[in-house]
Amino acid sequence: MRFINFSREKCNNCYRCLRACPSKAISVLEDSTEILDEKCISCGECHVVCQADALYINSKVQEVKNAMKCGKKVIASIAPSFAGAFDMKEEGQIVTALKQLGFEIVEETAIGAEIVLDYYRQYVKEGSYDNLITTSCPSANYLIEKYYPSLTKYMIPIASPMIVHGKLIKHKYGMDSHVVFIGPCIAKKEEAKDFQHSGTIDSVLTFEELDDWLKEEKIQLKELESEPFHHVSYRRGSSFPLDGGVLINPPEEAEKKYEIIRVVGVDRCKDILECIENKSIHRVCIELNICEGSCIDGAGMPGNTNYYIREKRVKNYVNKKTCYSNHDVEIEYVDKNLDFRRVFFDEMVVIEKASQEELQEILRKMGKYKPEDELNCNACGYQTCREKAEAVFEGISQINMCLPFMREKAESLKNVSFDNTPNAVFILDHDLRVKEFNPASEKIFQIKAEAIKEKPITMLINDVEFHEVMATKKSLIGRKVIYPKYGVVLIANILYLEKQDIIMAIMTDITLSEKHKEELARVREKTLDAAQEVIGKQMRVAQEIASLLGETTAETKVTLTKLKGVVLGEEGDM
Repeated sequence: MRFINFSREKCNNCYRCLRACPSKAISVLEDSTEILDEKCISCGECHVVCQADALYINSKVQEVKNAMKCGKKVIASIAPSFAGAFDMKEEGQIVTALKQLGFEIVEETAIGAEIVLDYYRQYVKEGSYDNLITTSCPSANYLIEKYYPSLTKYMIPIASPMIVHGKLIKHKYGMDSHVVFIGPCIAKKEEAKDFQHSGTIDSVLTFEELDDWLKEEKIQLKELESEPFHHVSYRRGSSFPLDGGVLINPPEEAEKKYEIIRVVGVDRCKDILECIENKSIHRVCIELNICEGSCIDGAGMPGNTNYYIREKRVKNYVNKKTCYSNHDVEIEYVDKNLDFRRVFFDEMVVIEKASQEELQEILRKMGKYKPEDELNCNACGYQTCREKAEAVFEGISQINMCLPFMREKAESLKNVSFDNTPNAVFILDHDLRVKEFNPASEKIFQIKAEAIKEKPITMLINDVEFHEVMATKKSLIGRKVIYPKYGVVLIANILYLEKQDIIMAIMTDITLSEKHKEELARVREKTLDAAQEVIGKQMRVAQEIASLLGETTAETKVTLTKLKGVVLGEEGDM
């Protein structure tokens, strides 16, 4: 879907878009998310439900502004549901507002709807088809072409009111005019690109985009004068947005040839198409609308009003309209040579299906070993676990999108960590009663978890530190605590978890480490004593040696002195 942008940065992986997508046309992988054009029916539900603004419309407002700046004749074709989209005193105020924005001419798409209705009535009157399916809703058309292509033969081969009116405008005001369709339908952006009617509609704006533009220009609708539309439209064409508005007041002969059935909502559209496909029903004329509230609840509607308020506004507007009764009124506007036909094609989505063996293997990887494991919770966006497994096989989904599986895996890892950590881990509630108690805690405090759970921690240890944490709401980190009763020394990290209003204690046993420290201190003390003793002995030996050396030196001195005297005496006698 090229007209919807995706922001990976804003995506919060809630899978709301995937749950809302009727054709599961969104590939959600770990490193990328994209809309699959070949599967998409352009309903825009993904955009509607995205609360993170990760999916947003590729706006054409600037494109329209540029056309105005270039001096082109810019003409608005506005869908009749505008009456429900905007809060106004008079519907003509929207004409004034659009002209203030720069539109030269403003007309209602209801003009094209009148012509489409005439074609529908003609096909119903002829009754040559086994079944008939209206073709004004582009998303319904894409649904049939892509998922029920065998039914394209029943689709009334006429373009939508938007295309028909666009051709009328181009014919009357010139092919170089810039025609802008403004409506509640996102799918119209895709329809406008159809090669069969290339150049008919130059730009498509949603009512949401127009609402933003009016706010940007500070245009207050209620404060404006009311102006008439450039061309008259009638009640029948303006009834298109209402449930059953397409086949309103069918000709009497239609009731004899076909059963008229009006269907809204994608699921019911699928149901009735399946009925036609398997021939459960026959000779029916079906009006299909993908949006639950028909066009009044389109994906491009501003989200600031209630559905029933919008519906009432449209009904009030329709009731003001003149009834369509004279075909001659339109002759001067409609060239009989204009071609409003539309061909529908077999665009069947071909998907390679997984074999039962491949499917079972994927399910096993998702933790689905038996049928009761298949919760079919839709949390991942898929209706069933098997549909999810098929998406994994297609390569547009991943196993880790299965939230129960990931939760079970996370809880399993949590339990493994909780059960196998060597640290004592226990959790206390606000009243300091034990809520969780792991195996390491059982070993350190010599008690089974079952015996202490829901009991006050004071049954085991002093609760001073815990009261301190609960009172101050501040965690204690790295506090050394000694519990002589259990012969342990612990480093306590006592954490206050504010959101849950609980205490989590993580205690590391350092008893052996402390014993090693004591032993090392004793060894150091003995070593110092031994060293001191050696030093003392050495000092005593040194002193004794010194004393002996002193005595010997003195005796030597006396002897040498005597010797010196003898020698000197002998010299004197000579």
